Amino acid sequence: MSEESRPATQGPPLLYDLTSLQREANGRFGFSARTTLSLAQALYEKHKVLTYPRTDSRALPEDYLATVKKTMEILGTTKEYGALAKSVLKQGWVKPNRRVFDNTKISDHFAIIPTQQAPKQLNDAEQKLYDMVVRRFLAVFHPAAEYLQTTRITKVGKHQFKTEGRVLRNPGWLVVYGRAAQSATDSLPVVARDETVRIADVGAQANQPKPPPRYTEATLLSAMEGAGKLVEDDELRAAMEAKGLGTPATRAAVIEGLIQEEYVHRNGRELVPTPKAFSLLFALRHFGVSEITSPELTGDWEFKLKQMEAGKLRREEFMEHIEQVTRDMVERIKSGDIPDTAFATVDAPCPKCGGKVQENYRKFQCQKCDFSIWKVTSGREWSHEEVSELIQKRFVGPVTGFRSRRGKPFAAGVRLNDEFRVEFDFGQAAASSEAEQAPDFSGQESLGACPKCGARVFEHGVAYVCEKAVGPSRSCDFRSGKLILQQSVERAQMVKLLATGKTDLLQRFISKKGRPFKAYLVKNPEGGVGFGFEPRKPRAASAAVAAPAKVETKKPAATPRKPAKKTAPAVQQDGASSQMQKRLKMDVQLQRALDLLEGLHVIQGTKKG
Repeated sequence: MSEESRPATQGPPLLYDLTSLQREANGRFGFSARTTLSLAQALYEKHKVLTYPRTDSRALPEDYLATVKKTMEILGTTKEYGALAKSVLKQGWVKPNRRVFDNTKISDHFAIIPTQQAPKQLNDAEQKLYDMVVRRFLAVFHPAAEYLQTTRITKVGKHQFKTEGRVLRNPGWLVVYGRAAQSATDSLPVVARDETVRIADVGAQANQPKPPPRYTEATLLSAMEGAGKLVEDDELRAAMEAKGLGTPATRAAVIEGLIQEEYVHRNGRELVPTPKAFSLLFALRHFGVSEITSPELTGDWEFKLKQMEAGKLRREEFMEHIEQVTRDMVERIKSGDIPDTAFATVDAPCPKCGGKVQENYRKFQCQKCDFSIWKVTSGREWSHEEVSELIQKRFVGPVTGFRSRRGKPFAAGVRLNDEFRVEFDFGQAAASSEAEQAPDFSGQESLGACPKCGARVFEHGVAYVCEKAVGPSRSCDFRSGKLILQQSVERAQMVKLLATGKTDLLQRFISKKGRPFKAYLVKNPEGGVGFGFEPRKPRAASAAVAAPAKVETKKPAATPRKPAKKTAPAVQQDGASSQMQKRLKMDVQLQRALDLLEGLHVIQGTKKG
């Protein structure tokens, strides 16, 4: 093993303004922008332990040194922050510094910092936010963290592997955040020159390009703050340089407004645009008012406001411009219309008359009869392929992405009933038909042998079932859903499960709390289907903080044994594992009953999702 290193430093982050506080609180604790604002406002108004939060400045006034020192002295008397605050004062780190004290970077208010008031009776969320602000306040006066930026070459036979990372030499401001911040960096363990290392594992990883991730509130706040970068005109971009879209105090309300009006849904921490949002953007482009969707409109108005500030534009002229733009947009929308022009033709013929089914702005409509399918059902927009499959097979699913009237996401099979109307199928249609007569599986290929009785397993509606688990004379109860905790279980994965006892690692199960997790589906000893999890990797040791002149290297420890893979008990029909069954049984049964009641409702042809 050989390596090349060069010294590098990482300065402490700037003090918080409201947007950066909202961004980090969302990333760390999942707080929405509105929640963070209300917590910060309570800490300012009610508890009086933070300065004014609705600020876009990340610096302090140049005459604030004495106040900062006094605040440090008060923090020095606390149990949690005392040692850190005393160290800052003892080392004399509170001194004039343009990165912290700069009048030119202050607008109406300065950065968010703790006050000289001791906190009392904070709730858990308020304590978390207060701790964030105090630690940032302490960190900004610490020196930079020092690293050796390292490129390490490891030779294995005739092959060479490159590892890049950093070896921490002096933690600096990272001591404020403890081991969590130090281990979060891409640190490398310290090794001796030309040290021989042991290979613990060699394997190939299959990767593929991933689309850009969806916005979270944290990343959307950053995009709104830096929206001026998207403006091409130099003058307009300069006018928006310090503004962005909205203000620190209004951005949270903008996001909440989009959610309230159902243009965006929260899915865990992700923000997902709804069909209503896409329809709105389509309509605006059709009416020729797409400028309202561009940050250049904001840039133009900010430019005119700066002209007013410099006395180059009268207020009356600016207001006349605003009124004219508004009248023009309203007139274009008022006089415009979206015709039912066909965008595309569905591959499958109309199930009612055999005519062509074409897509227009609102629905998939037959050109000869009254058969139609709304493009949006329960908040989910249909694709051509899904509509084609629904028409041809009279069933599609299970399909994810629906939203109930209470706003909760759900998945379901969807079928075309005898009256050619779309309705949800949560398994009730299959269950009723099974009670009358056994399904005909003669035209299907079996997926494999039932793990309970050895009979054949087939696809049936929204589940994979044993052939002896359906019909009036059933003798087996094996059934596994095609969708488990919002993770689609493809046919190939069920074939692999039945043949080998385990699927591939499935990437996107969603827990009851909305958190994604990875797991295998495995056969358990009772013949049911359960979860199997990857063994946890041993926690990496924290990067050593070594003195520059002397490095001590320990011999490599023996490879820890990999713990046995945990196998959870059987996955029931609704997708919850029996490992969780004792705790969730009543909740699952209640939720399933509510879903079945909702699924019995037939989607009327005159109602949008």
